[in-house]
Amino acid sequence: MHDRLFEPLQLGELRLANRVVMAPMTRSRANVFDEPDELHVAYYGQRASAGLIIAEGTYPSLVGKGYCRTPGIATPGQVAAWRRVTDAVRTGGASQVLQLMHVGRVASRHNKPEGVETVAPSAIAAQGSLYSDSHGLVPMELPRALATSEIAGVIEEYRQAAVNARHAGFDGVELHCSSGYLPMQFLLAGSNRRQDGYGGSLAKRIRFAVECLEAMVGAIGAGRVGLRIIPGNPFNDMQDDDPAATYGALLDAVNPLGLAYVQVSRSPQPGLDAFALVRRHFRGGVILNDGFDGATARQALADGLGDAVSFARHYIANPDLVQRLRQGAALASFDRTTLYTPGAAGYIDYPALPVHRSETCLP
Repeated sequence: MHDRLFEPLQLGELRLANRVVMAPMTRSRANVFDEPDELHVAYYGQRASAGLIIAEGTYPSLVGKGYCRTPGIATPGQVAAWRRVTDAVRTGGASQVLQLMHVGRVASRHNKPEGVETVAPSAIAAQGSLYSDSHGLVPMELPRALATSEIAGVIEEYRQAAVNARHAGFDGVELHCSSGYLPMQFLLAGSNRRQDGYGGSLAKRIRFAVECLEAMVGAIGAGRVGLRIIPGNPFNDMQDDDPAATYGALLDAVNPLGLAYVQVSRSPQPGLDAFALVRRHFRGGVILNDGFDGATARQALADGLGDAVSFARHYIANPDLVQRLRQGAALASFDRTTLYTPGAAGYIDYPALPVHRSETCLP
């Protein structure tokens, strides 16, 4: 029987063998140089039957690092290390993009080298804490507000990160514009109290994200750049009184760029249909995310809500998720206690189903 979930798909320059996407997930396994290592090669390689893998949030510069054991794409060593991952994924058949994640104020000095500061649109600390290997749970710190003259330099870091990602073998990049990180901090008035060209009106608050995307598009091409949003997401002390207006304006502004896709999660805001919002304001490909299983993913595609579906939690314990969805097999559950712990346990040791010879011929 025809199954749209396993149809090929073209998103800009990205060619997907199927419409099952692995969502980006921080797993805190980078080495002391903030590089992926042999664990990442195995982890992503195991999951390369996906149509598209969106690799975990990766900082474009050390200033953009916030969590412990998260990778970067800023040094030659990091680029070379990621190349080993992308080689493994390409061998497995998936396309792969790298999510660029500058956390802004969601950071602690204990997770950065000495002297590397924390910056944000405004000097407003996010309420909450994060984990540090050296000090346990620590509060997020008061950031320094970026001077207007510095913003072009941060945008340049995103542009260079996109170039570095291509050198590392990625097919493209995704701008992380959700979860309370730097682009979202510029976007919302609660974290952006600026009175220059990057703050105040909504048109000015969307400017940073738009210019980051423009820079990346100029560097590697629009068909290799995606955008990640979750309208109304309060994570990391964010508040948006009118997310429909905020993200409608952002999507209207980036629509002419011709991006490869927008990845959008369901909105936690009551009454806001984030999927419909993106369809109204964006003409490119749409990747749906948040809480899907095989049946609901198929229904969403049948209903025209999006073009592909990304899976996060199900990809943790099901490296062979595509095979399981094809067969209607049960999905394994993951161990929460090993989500962010160093080492192989809970990362590359989830078993795949046995592959029978007859299954290798399935479409």
